[in-house]
Amino acid sequence: MLKLLRNIIVSLFILQLIYIVLLRFIDPPITLTQLGSILEGNGFKREHISLNKISPNAALAVIAAEDQLFPDHNGFDIKSIQKAFEYNKRKPGRVRGASTISQQVAKNVFLWQGRSWIRKGLEVYFTFMIELVWGKRRIIEVYLNEAEMGKGIFGIEAASKKYFKHGAASLSRKEAAMIAASLPNPVRYTVKPLSGYVSRRSGWVVRQMNNLDADPDIQQIISRPRR
Repeated sequence: MLKLLRNIIVSLFILQLIYIVLLRFIDPPITLTQLGSILEGNGFKREHISLNKISPNAALAVIAAEDQLFPDHNGFDIKSIQKAFEYNKRKPGRVRGASTISQQVAKNVFLWQGRSWIRKGLEVYFTFMIELVWGKRRIIEVYLNEAEMGKGIFGIEAASKKYFKHGAASLSRKEAAMIAASLPNPVRYTVKPLSGYVSRRSGWVVRQMNNLDADPDIQQIISRPRR
């Protein structure tokens, strides 16, 4: 019995390693969050598109809004985690997160929504693995394709077509900032109709984009390759 259990565990571990490596090159078929959207009756719209075909404004906007240290960390922003821990200890009735883009990708692609210690532990593992195997450009590419960006809307291409009637390749700085501003809760903070939160925060996101635009490490991640 113990031998059978050990063989099952080893087989599952090998399979998830293979899956991580495969997703370095192919798009995720569907995530648990997206499946939940279907089951809840919210629909499911997503169109995978390569990073080379996405406006650099989109990647810059989500980095500015969600994780300005994305090029520099190894998947975890330790200072932000410490600040969130202290905040949550002082105000136990509220929850403040500190997830990096890498952690969000790990959660969105491999795991389920929630705040259990088991899920957080798995999130740490998958974050470490995608940073090791995928690299920053693939991580931001998957984020832009899989993140929820509205009710039943997943990924920057579907969001761009829904809100602005054109593909993600043509996103302006302001349009990208509006989508990025909604990301804390894209079902509540809507782009169309424009919520007050997105209206206010998108201006801040644009200013952050302007500040970060000249950073060579960020440009290395978001820039389209020259032909």
